[in-house]
Amino acid sequence: MQHNIFTTMRSLKMMEGCKGTQVYAINPNGTTTNGFGSGGEKFLQNLLSNSVRSRSNRNYQEIQSKDEVNSVVLAEALASYGLPKTDQIEPHIEFCLKPMNFVETLADVYCRMEGCAQFGKSKMYLEQCALFRGLPDPKLFRKCLMSARLHAVDVHTKVVLSAWLRFERREDELVGVSAMDCCGRSMECPGSALVAGYNPESATDPCMCHRGVKKDEDIEVYMDEECSTSSSRGNDEEEDFDMSFCIGDDEVRCRRFNIASLSRPFEVMLYGSFMDSRREKINFSKNEISAKGMKAAEIFSRTKSVDSFDPDVVLELLSLGNKFCCDEMKSVCDAYLASLVFDMDSAMLLFEYGLEENAYLLVAACLQVFLRELPNSMHNPNVSRLFSSSEGKDRLAYVGHASFLLYYFLSQAAMEDDLKSNTTVMLSERMGECASESWQKQLAFHQLGCVMLERKEYKDAQKWFEAAVEAGHVYSLVGIARSKYKRGHMYKAYKLMNSLISDYTPSGWMYQERSMYCQGKEKTMDLSTATELDPTLSYPYKYRAVSKVEENRLGPAISEINKILGFKISPDCLELRAWFLIALEEYEGALRDVRALLTLDPHYMMFHGQLQGEHLVGLLSHNVQPCSQADCWMQLYDRWSFVDDIGSLAVVHHMLANDPGKSLLRFRQSLLLLRLNSHKAAMRSLREARNQAASEHERLVYEGWILYDTGYREEAIAKAEESISIQRSFEAFFLKAYVLSETSPDSESSLYVIQLLEEALRCPSDGLRKGQALSNLASVYVDVDKLDNAIDCYTNALNIKHTRAHQGLARVYHLKDQRKLAYDEMTKLIEKAKYNASAYEKRSEYCDREMAKSDLIMATKLDPLRTYPYRYKAAVLMDDHKEAEAIAELTKAISFKPDLQLLHLRAAFHDSMGDLTSAIRDCEAALCLDSNHADTLDLYQKVQQRAKEQLPT
Repeated sequence: MQHNIFTTMRSLKMMEGCKGTQVYAINPNGTTTNGFGSGGEKFLQNLLSNSVRSRSNRNYQEIQSKDEVNSVVLAEALASYGLPKTDQIEPHIEFCLKPMNFVETLADVYCRMEGCAQFGKSKMYLEQCALFRGLPDPKLFRKCLMSARLHAVDVHTKVVLSAWLRFERREDELVGVSAMDCCGRSMECPGSALVAGYNPESATDPCMCHRGVKKDEDIEVYMDEECSTSSSRGNDEEEDFDMSFCIGDDEVRCRRFNIASLSRPFEVMLYGSFMDSRREKINFSKNEISAKGMKAAEIFSRTKSVDSFDPDVVLELLSLGNKFCCDEMKSVCDAYLASLVFDMDSAMLLFEYGLEENAYLLVAACLQVFLRELPNSMHNPNVSRLFSSSEGKDRLAYVGHASFLLYYFLSQAAMEDDLKSNTTVMLSERMGECASESWQKQLAFHQLGCVMLERKEYKDAQKWFEAAVEAGHVYSLVGIARSKYKRGHMYKAYKLMNSLISDYTPSGWMYQERSMYCQGKEKTMDLSTATELDPTLSYPYKYRAVSKVEENRLGPAISEINKILGFKISPDCLELRAWFLIALEEYEGALRDVRALLTLDPHYMMFHGQLQGEHLVGLLSHNVQPCSQADCWMQLYDRWSFVDDIGSLAVVHHMLANDPGKSLLRFRQSLLLLRLNSHKAAMRSLREARNQAASEHERLVYEGWILYDTGYREEAIAKAEESISIQRSFEAFFLKAYVLSETSPDSESSLYVIQLLEEALRCPSDGLRKGQALSNLASVYVDVDKLDNAIDCYTNALNIKHTRAHQGLARVYHLKDQRKLAYDEMTKLIEKAKYNASAYEKRSEYCDREMAKSDLIMATKLDPLRTYPYRYKAAVLMDDHKEAEAIAELTKAISFKPDLQLLHLRAAFHDSMGDLTSAIRDCEAALCLDSNHADTLDLYQKVQQRAKEQLPT
């Protein structure tokens, strides 16, 4: 039996008297009694002492149960840290570019992209990357990054973009994978990146590493032959030598004409009007080259090759080439030395030589290693100093390797590693110094402002935000206002945001920010307006929830935070709900949320960064019924069948705590995270699954999923086929079928996908995965018009608790013109599913207009990010000849979710209304998101043609 948390605290204090650990009362208003320095340590001491007492003092069991003791410990946790307060939460300031009119900016970028020269496309795609960085779909950013690499021309750009693509997959976390390993694609091949030239067509081809190159033995034989040939040729041509270079006591015989042909300075020296020009022997001792090096120069003058020389000799030749302007010799030496760079040791050894000798390729090769080793390479003080310091940037610039692109990448990697570090600040400063275009300055200065704000250096933050605004980034006014507020100028911050709302089309984030600087009803109204304009902003929900906690209304607080957790999962919102549930002594729900939170962010610190999440899991676990691994499997089936993704995440987290090396569970975890749109966390789980794979065929499957999720579909299929060749397995067949169904939607491919899924179902697997396979198989049957087969598959999936199959079955009934049965199936899904916004949306397709309207209102209420309800409502308004209202409905949704379908539909509406300018703008914005969208391309061409016809002749 668990007592009220306040009663338990009082009883313990009475029993322990003055000798017991001090227990703090919880302030109903949520005020904290101590900070981390005292309260946090006090909590940990209390936790330890209570744990010891519960094991050693048996007389405690006569007075109160173990549950009561653990309740007390949780009470002390809340007493030490307090309940959350409204003045402890703030809205997040985005670090990326945020144009005031995102649609117009997208349209402008698309137009400039179409009009720019081929060699300038890479820079345009980089600008597009910066715009897409702030969008929730990471695939858009990666797609632009790949396009930028496809159109790269110079070696520096290729090196940086190839490394960035690798970093996005975080291959540094894959066990057994070297930074310089070639993945088989020219786009990311370390060797291909060092070859200059514009070749977008071949960038997606297999690289030279995988097409077959000479074996090392062959190269050695070739070098030996080259050396011996040079030697024999040298003996034959000994009589042609007509001069010598004297270096110390050594004399190197040469042919004057060959040496003169190396460069203009040598030609002038040997054939000019100097005294040396007529001498047979020239003293070369003061030119910092050895006799061995000069002999190599003589051989090079005949062979134009350095392959037979030792690296130290080639370094001498490089220095000689620089001193005497021997461009060809310098270029050959540069390329040869670059080929010797293959790891951090060789890069560190040769990098300084490259900088000293202005060796572009050698520095590029070393730079490539450093970038592909990120983030670990930045922990090397020499590398960090080179990239972070102004002197380092100047040295890189001298050799042609300092760029905005480089420091943009480095600063992004540094922010992920440690947002508040000095390294992050310095790299962002270098990024600003390299910025030349307006958008680059806006991004660099705004990013610096955000970093300084995080570091609580408010004066500097305000300075950088002001620089960003001066460069044209209006959104940085939010940063200026926040900096002023932090420096005690609340009214100035309010006036600034008030002016912003007056001068521009209001957005949700404007009212959200202004709410920070006002009180009472005005604050409440601003937060309501913010949610109305942009229901995806989390701060208004969090503030309203915490306000209710301060009023001692925990139930309504949980209901408020549930609104956003129903469609947008985030660690901070899960933390708040767990906090509220602990206060209500609903420990099972709190444990669920903390486990789910730690799946998203394993290092999350609870209670405003004062307690490790794992510690809280251990504490809460004592207050819930313990579960075996078999119990967990049963719970997972239940959560899965109720479409409870957060609950499923929590169960998998518990199972992994019991069996941390289970790669299958990591894979399941990644699937759940993808369903919750937590792509970054999903990829981390997938990498861990790959690292923990017990067999090669299993590892190949996980590598295939990593490739598919990062845009490499053909490579993913190849991994699946390789896995099948080793051992036939459910996951390998499923992977191949899934990728093929996405890549080739034609009927012939669909029949092959059916075969693959049938093969998958013949292999051993659990009901959860087989339910998914049956559902996928049914979907393909529908595509090839085998509806009865589809019904059988969906029914079998439902028999093993794959609840989502109701949606597929409803679709089949609809196609068979059985709308009532379709509606009933979706009703069953709504009744079973914990998260059912999509079910309401789908059910609307199988009922009359009024019922559909009701379902879509509910779908939007549960998940405002779903776009179909906005499109449907806009279409209905257009049918009713309410064109302005239809446009307004789409515009409202586009303001917080610039979706391709929404933009296309609004363009079509503008076209039908005769507003060709707006139609063209929306088409261009949509094509910026997907330049190959056939319907939008068709509409764009038609509208452009009509616009041309309307021009005066």
